[in-house]
Amino acid sequence: MKKVIHRTDERGMAEQGWLHSRHSFSFAQYYNPERMGFGLLRVLNDDIVEPGTGFGTHPHENMEIISIVLDGALEHKDSIPLNILPEQVGITSVIYKDDAQVMSAGTGITHSEYNHSETERVKFLQLWIIPKERNVKPRYEQKSFPEKDRKNKLITIASGDREKDTLYIHQNAEIDLGIIDKGKSVTSKLSFPNNGIYLFVLEGEVSIAGENLADRDAIGTWEAEEIIVSAVTDSKFVLIEVPMH
Repeated sequence: MKKVIHRTDERGMAEQGWLHSRHSFSFAQYYNPERMGFGLLRVLNDDIVEPGTGFGTHPHENMEIISIVLDGALEHKDSIPLNILPEQVGITSVIYKDDAQVMSAGTGITHSEYNHSETERVKFLQLWIIPKERNVKPRYEQKSFPEKDRKNKLITIASGDREKDTLYIHQNAEIDLGIIDKGKSVTSKLSFPNNGIYLFVLEGEVSIAGENLADRDAIGTWEAEEIIVSAVTDSKFVLIEVPMH
């Protein structure tokens, strides 16, 4: 097994008044040539958006974009045609705590993301994964993954395996969420051969591959068919399996 450790205080930072963002990899004004991603995981942003504010309309293409709401509510609007009425030119949706959304930008899309609340912050992760297919038809999908379903196990929220009952992404990749009680362990086996795994701790402290990781620390592992995650304290984490090339 090979591994790389990314500590929370090594991440990039963006403070814009309305936005408090931490970047695991190079993004926007943060550039680190040694942090350009992990395999085909290009972006992992840990964002807090103040009430009544957000990201205005902006474009994307040829990227799988996954948002996971940790607290609050995120309002999404995009330019994907609904093909119902001529005036309905895009999807408008709200995703709440424990919800996840996938947007395949494909041939091109514009969208905006705002805090749906006028009084409370919204906290969410946004991941970008480079797709295996270019110029696909843009699409949007969302689903809820309640915490009660993640107790002492992994639950898949997005996958490139169409046979799984979860959000689909155009890549041989998978994203899992886990909640582990202190003293418990879970094992993650690769769903796709030769992939790597990037684990990002949301809360608590875990032990993996001989390393202890606390809140917002991360570890990337590759050349291993499985990893074991043990909870030093009650813990929550996201596990991202991606091709390395």
